[in-house]
Amino acid sequence: MSFPQIVIENARLIILQALEEDPDYSHNEDILRGVLEAFGHRLSHDRLRTELHWLAEQGLVGLEQVRDLLVVRLTPRGEDVALGNTRVPGVARPRPGA
Repeated sequence: MSFPQIVIENARLIILQALEEDPDYSHNEDILRGVLEAFGHRLSHDRLRTELHWLAEQGLVGLEQVRDLLVVRLTPRGEDVALGNTRVPGVARPRPGA
């Protein structure tokens, strides 16, 4: 596996975990960009949207356009991946106890 693939798989997991920790299981894309930056991932606006759409295609999140922002909501399948109960190729697996 290439370094860029490892990085993007980790970023996808961080997005899912951030959504799982929220009481409403949702955030807008600006909040998620800040979360990713806190974990050392700087994604462009276009790259973040690409990853959010990829997660939606996998059935891990739902997307809603609100004005010029995407609101991202975790699905039950996405929650299972965030918690390590289900594996999806393309998303890093959480470390035990993390």
